[in-house]
Amino acid sequence: MSVLQGIALGLLQGLTEFLPVSSSGHLALAEHFFGVETPGVTFEVLVHFGTALAVLWFFRRRVASIVSAAVGFLTRRGYDACEARLAFHLIVATIPAAIIGLLFEEVVGRFFSNPVAVSFLLLLTGCMLWLTKWLQEGVRAEGSTRDAILIGIAQAAAILPGISRSGATISAGLALGIDRTKAAEFAFLLSIPVILGATVMSIGDAITMRGELGAAAAAGTGAAFLSALPAIAILMKVVTIGRLHRFAYYCWAAGALGIIFSTVH
Repeated sequence: MSVLQGIALGLLQGLTEFLPVSSSGHLALAEHFFGVETPGVTFEVLVHFGTALAVLWFFRRRVASIVSAAVGFLTRRGYDACEARLAFHLIVATIPAAIIGLLFEEVVGRFFSNPVAVSFLLLLTGCMLWLTKWLQEGVRAEGSTRDAILIGIAQAAAILPGISRSGATISAGLALGIDRTKAAEFAFLLSIPVILGATVMSIGDAITMRGELGAAAAAGTGAAFLSALPAIAILMKVVTIGRLHRFAYYCWAAGALGIIFSTVH
């Protein structure tokens, strides 16, 4: 993989990670149809790390408040109870994806080499987004522990390339009656522990990268960070005004094209 290819895939990752169109699905299809070879899922994990850094930067004040509340709770000092509860919900919601990721790592890896399966999952993501059109606007400013578990299960399903993580988690939050802005914010914050955890698991493979491949991964990570920032702002706006379902058209088109190209490729 060249540095230029790494940057191109990093830009693609950053733009599609938070727009509800499945970044992993786009990466899998791009690698297949354009013949870009990457070292298993290590490259994907590293560019995902770039998007995690973007979330940390975009929500830096909120993240600092949550961490401060969590530390205050653990040390029995003064803390914001709402922020401490949010920290607990983020931990709870992370567990399903962590379990699925550890138990089915090889299965998930095989999906990346199956463009037809990825394309069908993109079609499914489109259907999921379209259903949000009929959801009533939520009024709850925060979810319960039960809600966190259900949103975590939705995130676990999005480990498969083609299922949008942001689309699945935001849709789940909206279906549970959570306020649009809060549902989107929780989905973004929830991406941090999962992506950072996957990055830690892949550190060994990343260190073994050498020469041009390592440079391509580094360039891709930086490109993902820069392109993810505007994607986060765009999706926050789209969710707030209740237009999440419009991304269904894109997912359906991408899925259909993926199936067609796979058939004739």
